[in-house]
Amino acid sequence: MKLTTAQALVSWLIAQRAETLDSREVPLFPAVFGIFGHGNVLGLGTALSERRAEIPVWRGHTEEGMALAAVGLAKATQRRQVGIATSSIGPGALNMVTAAGVAHANRLPLLLLPGDTFVSRAPDPVLQQVEHFDDPTRTVNDAFRAVSRYFDRITRPEQLIATLPQVARVLTDPADAGPVVLALPQDVQAETYDFPDALFEPVVHRVPRPRPDRRTLAEAAQILREAERPLLVLGGGVRYSGAGDSALEFAVRHGIPVTETTAGRTLIPHDHALYAGPLGITGAASANTLAAEADVVLAIGTRLQDFTTASWTVFSPEVRIVHINTARFDAVKHGALALVGDAEATLHDLEATLHDLAPELGDWLADSDWTARATAVRAEWDAHIDKLRAPTPGPPSYAQIVGVVNDISGPTDYVMTASGGLPGELVGGWRAHGGAPTMDVEYGFSCMGYELAGAWGAAMAHPRGLVTTLLGDGSYLMLNSELFSAAFAGHPFVAVVCDNDGYAVIARLQEGQGADPFNNFYADCRTNHADPPRVDFAAHARALGCSVFTAGELAEFRDAYARARTAATAEQRPAVVVVRTRPSTWTEAGAWWEVGVPQYLSGRADYDRSKPRQLRYTQSS
Repeated sequence: MKLTTAQALVSWLIAQRAETLDSREVPLFPAVFGIFGHGNVLGLGTALSERRAEIPVWRGHTEEGMALAAVGLAKATQRRQVGIATSSIGPGALNMVTAAGVAHANRLPLLLLPGDTFVSRAPDPVLQQVEHFDDPTRTVNDAFRAVSRYFDRITRPEQLIATLPQVARVLTDPADAGPVVLALPQDVQAETYDFPDALFEPVVHRVPRPRPDRRTLAEAAQILREAERPLLVLGGGVRYSGAGDSALEFAVRHGIPVTETTAGRTLIPHDHALYAGPLGITGAASANTLAAEADVVLAIGTRLQDFTTASWTVFSPEVRIVHINTARFDAVKHGALALVGDAEATLHDLEATLHDLAPELGDWLADSDWTARATAVRAEWDAHIDKLRAPTPGPPSYAQIVGVVNDISGPTDYVMTASGGLPGELVGGWRAHGGAPTMDVEYGFSCMGYELAGAWGAAMAHPRGLVTTLLGDGSYLMLNSELFSAAFAGHPFVAVVCDNDGYAVIARLQEGQGADPFNNFYADCRTNHADPPRVDFAAHARALGCSVFTAGELAEFRDAYARARTAATAEQRPAVVVVRTRPSTWTEAGAWWEVGVPQYLSGRADYDRSKPRQLRYTQSS
C-alpha cells in the first residue's frame, strides 16, 4: 500500500481499537487535538483531513491546552482511550512539553506528534528552527525526552513499521503507561513508501492482567495473617484495573479499614462502615490517624508520593508494607514486599492464598475493635467538615464551595481540580457515592491551567454525567484559551472560578513558615499603580463564548451553580461561575509536608521536630 508517512500513521491510528473495562469495543484514539503550522499542515494535516470522518480532529488554541485536554480524556476513560495532540515545529512543539510532564507524572497515556525540522537539512535553518552548534541532529523536540515514556524521531517512512507496535505497547501497558512522542520531520511526513497491508489491520487492545509470583503471594498472605491492625490504601491503579468492587469485597471479608489516595478517590462510598477517608496531607485526619496506628499496610496501585504519605511521616516506624502494583518500580518503594501484578487479578490470587494458608481457620479477620475504628474516626472528620461547610456571612470558603457542588452533583457527575488550595478541599471534603471513579485531581504534576483544558477532554469522554471543574483565579489566568475551544466545539462543562486575589495557597505556605508576605496576593506584589487594575473574569469568560454566572455569598453561589449546570447542558457549551472566596480559610488534615525551610524562619522548629519521624525504609518480612 503506497502511502506517505503521514497517511500511514493516520491509517494505523484508525485501525487501533480498545476494550473498555465493561467489555465494550471503542477506538483507541477517539480524538486528535491539532494546531497546524508549516511543520505539520501539509503532511499530517492533509492525511487527517482525508480521514476526517473516521478520526475526529478538534482545533485547540494553545498547544499546551489541547495536549492537557488529551490527558483529561485519558483519565476520564480510565486509560482505555488515548488523546492525540499535534503541533508544528519550534514553539508549538515546546508548548506541549508541560502536558507531557503531566501525563508522565500521573502515569497517563498521551500521544504527541510534533512536527520537526528537515532531515535533509537542505533549507536549514527553517522558520522556528533552533540551531545547535555542536550537534546538528538535535532539535527542540529532544526536550521531550525527559518527559516521555517512549520517544522516537521518524527519519525514514519505513521506521513506522518497527516503532508503531512499541507506541501501542507503552500507551496500553498499565506498568509503562505514559506519554509517547513521535517527532515527525516535515519532509519525511510527505515521503512515500510501500507499507505492508497487515500494518493497517484492526487490532483490539485489551486490559492486560499480569499476576504476581506465587511465593511472594504466600509471603504477603502470611504478613496479613499476622497483622493486628491492617489498613488498605487504594490508589489510581485500582481505578484503572476496575478493581474498586474487588478491593471493597476484600476489605469487608477481612474487616480491614480502607483509605484512598488522591488518584484513588471516589472508589469507595463515603458512608461505608470501613471507609476511613482519604490519606495524607490533602486527605482526612481520620485516615491519617489509622495510618499512624496500622501495623500492616496493603497498598494497591499507588505511587505513595509525598502528599499521600505526609512526606513519609504518616505511617508508624514499625509498619510493614505489602504493595500490589503492575509497575515493579512502584511496588518496591521503601522496602515494601512487592506483589507485581494487576490489582484485580492479584487481589483474587491473594484471597485464594490466604485461604490456602490455613483453610481450617476459615476467613481471616482483623480485630473487631480495629475494624470499628474506621467508622468512629471518620465520624469525627465528618463532623469537622460539616462545621466548615455550615453557612456563614460574607464570601464563601473553599470548603463551602465544595460542599455545594457535592450536594448538587449526582452519582454519574465528574469533578476536577489540579492546583492551589482546591485539591485539599476536594480530596479531603468530598463525599462520594462510590462504585465508579468520578473525580480527577491532577496532583501528580499539579499543573495550573489543567483545570480548564483537562475539563474539555473529560467532557468529551464522560457523556453520562456533567463535568464540574474547580479552579482559582491564578489558574484561570494561567491558561484559559480552551474555554473557547470547548465552547466552539460544543462540549459542555461547568467551571467554578474562585477569586481570592492571588496565589493564596502559596501565600499560606510562605507565611505559615514565618516568611514575609511577598509576591503572592496582589496586595503584596510590586506595581506602579496606586489603584491597580483588576480582572473581570465574568466578562472575559463571556467573551470566550461561555454562559456566565456570578456570586458573592454562599446562597448566591448555590443558585448560580444550579443555573450554570442547566445552562451548560441546554446550550452545549461551558458555563462559568465566578465567585469571590475567602483567601485564608482551609481544611487541615493535620499532616506534615517536607519543604525546604531556612534555619532563620520560625517554621524551622516544626521541620526539626518532624524530620526525624520520616520513614526511610520498611522491613516487609
